[in-house]
Amino acid sequence: MSFDVDLFVIGGGSGGVRAARIAAGEHGARVALAEADRMGGTCVIRGCVPKKLMVFAADLPHRVAEGQAYGWQRATTGPFDWPAFRARLDRELARLEAAYRSGLTGAGVEVLDTRATVLDPHRVRLADGHEVTAAHILIATGGRPDLPKVAREAGCWSSDDIFNLPELPQTMLIVGGGFIACEMACIMAGLGVRVTLLYRGPQVLRGFDNEARALVAASMVRQGIDIRTATDLTGIERLAEGWRVVLTDGRTETYGGVLCATGRRPNSHGLGLEELGVAFGPTGGIAVDEWSQTTVPSIFAVGDVTGRIALTPVAIRDGHSFADTVFGARPRPVDHELVASAVFTRPELGTVGLTEEEARARGPVEVYATTFRPMRTAFIGSEERVLMKLSVDPESRRVLGCQIVAPEAGELIQLAAVAIKMGATKEDFDRTVAVHPTMAEELVTMRRPVR
Repeated sequence: MSFDVDLFVIGGGSGGVRAARIAAGEHGARVALAEADRMGGTCVIRGCVPKKLMVFAADLPHRVAEGQAYGWQRATTGPFDWPAFRARLDRELARLEAAYRSGLTGAGVEVLDTRATVLDPHRVRLADGHEVTAAHILIATGGRPDLPKVAREAGCWSSDDIFNLPELPQTMLIVGGGFIACEMACIMAGLGVRVTLLYRGPQVLRGFDNEARALVAASMVRQGIDIRTATDLTGIERLAEGWRVVLTDGRTETYGGVLCATGRRPNSHGLGLEELGVAFGPTGGIAVDEWSQTTVPSIFAVGDVTGRIALTPVAIRDGHSFADTVFGARPRPVDHELVASAVFTRPELGTVGLTEEEARARGPVEVYATTFRPMRTAFIGSEERVLMKLSVDPESRRVLGCQIVAPEAGELIQLAAVAIKMGATKEDFDRTVAVHPTMAEELVTMRRPVR
């Protein structure tokens, strides 16, 4: 059977773009890609990139305050100019979007700025009714914010909306306790917004190491963030001046902005896949095997839409491996074990491998951990503390997991992840000579387990 293209990709985010570019540019496949929104997907337009730039902006007042304490008496900051920052941010995102698009067209990919749905295992329909046949179809539609019904009906903001605000409110309620909620709380507090964070659970950052999340939460409180755990919304009303919320503890309060960061779901439905018998996982992700293949052999899926690990580098690796396997005669599944990640709070939390709690659930474990005031801020009297932590299998001596809570922890955990991915033992860490004076030297100087 003759097809219009060898590969049709639905979704122009990190995973879909990488798959299309490698399939066409390196392996000579005929590729078309459809994207109904801006090219670049969540990471470039609504996630990692704008968020990290906001992290940089929010951190500067703290750096200036440190400078004053170190003797730079003329170091000052004025009010934050959100419109000026947002204009520069918009220009940067437009530049990145153009780079993504030129990378695709330069590789020979046909880019279609439209919505596409799947009609059958080898046929796709565009929004204008035009149909395209393809030997293979790749779903790379990412994820979407999951707002409670009460918040959605009241017009509360999602994480997709936060970068497009015309102005910053004076006060903000953030609903949720995951990494997006905590990151946004630190960002907004750093930009001068009075932040209240509402979470129905007992502690923020559920799923992360308990010792690490407790240290991050304590730091957030010191930054002036009002964290209220075991509390939820029971009602919310849109007013001219903001939102009036009713809480489970009986309080009624008004905020200039309400951000619901209550999780994200795979953007997997409404694509025509259910009608074809494509299987889905319990969270709505498209079920795939180790080769990113669905239950329909000609249809594949990569990235957040699969409900595996919702991280941009994972989506990129998924897409690249798919293209090499299907079009490059180099079959290789993606290794989803020991994937490092970082939470860009203040301070940051970097993690790879098992948490202490996960390690203990599997069997005996030795825990090496230290918390201390780092030199840079201890010198000026700050109470901020950092954490370096290793969980070790007492029999094999392999390091099972590492957590770092510290400034630039995302940079540090990337390097630790290389060693742990290679199977490093505690003795390998011990044999490594420390770099002094640094925070990270503690990773190779902890001699006795604390638990």
